[in-house]
Amino acid sequence: MNGIEFHCDCVLLDIEGTTSSISFVYEVMFPFVRGNVQGFLETSWNDRSVQECLPLLASDLGRASIEDWLEGDLKQQQRRVYDSVIALMDADVKATGLKQLQGLVWKNGFESGELVAHLYDDVADALRRWQEQGIELRIYSSGSVASQIMFFGNTVEGDLLPLLSGHYDTQVGGKREFGSYQKIAADIGMAPERILFLSDVVEELVAAKTAGMQACLSIRPGNASVEQSDFTSVTGFSQLNLVLSQTD
Repeated sequence: MNGIEFHCDCVLLDIEGTTSSISFVYEVMFPFVRGNVQGFLETSWNDRSVQECLPLLASDLGRASIEDWLEGDLKQQQRRVYDSVIALMDADVKATGLKQLQGLVWKNGFESGELVAHLYDDVADALRRWQEQGIELRIYSSGSVASQIMFFGNTVEGDLLPLLSGHYDTQVGGKREFGSYQKIAADIGMAPERILFLSDVVEELVAAKTAGMQACLSIRPGNASVEQSDFTSVTGFSQLNLVLSQTD
């Protein structure tokens, strides 16, 4: 098979701008949260999953505790959470509590069929091909693990979760911090050099490379332009020829 060759035993994948379009996230998924989070809070406030988000959101906002943040009666508390979620989204903050609550709202949308995850045309076939080769596939995204599971379980190509061996979010660390990739490699149980990280963000690739991973830049329609990069780049997964490094 012709293409850009990498020798690896695991592919670690970003989502936005790598497997799915940034426009789907910003024009479909985020507006879905904005339009549905208030009603979701009203109907699901007492759910354990929602209550577990609150201390994380308080931390996202720099509050010492829930009590330091939420005051007033139930409706006032729900309104404060809603206002905080919208403010964090407006500021494009990639915070753990926010992502976890967004994931719960998206879960409702995916389960109802209102949301179906977009994938680039080449992604599903490539993931199936790589898995058949014996290459592990894992996801690392700023979106919560729960939202990742909902996303890949409800794509335009059907349920792709059986192809994936693991998921990581910001609880492992920021995507521009090399320590996050060291933790991921340790969790996978592989030397970092056996792992290929695919992302559309150069700073993330730098962090992964600093941790010892191989890295490749994803250039997709709608992605931010990259003026200069020393990383190998592809415009689609069909351009990649992956070979198991353990057979070297």
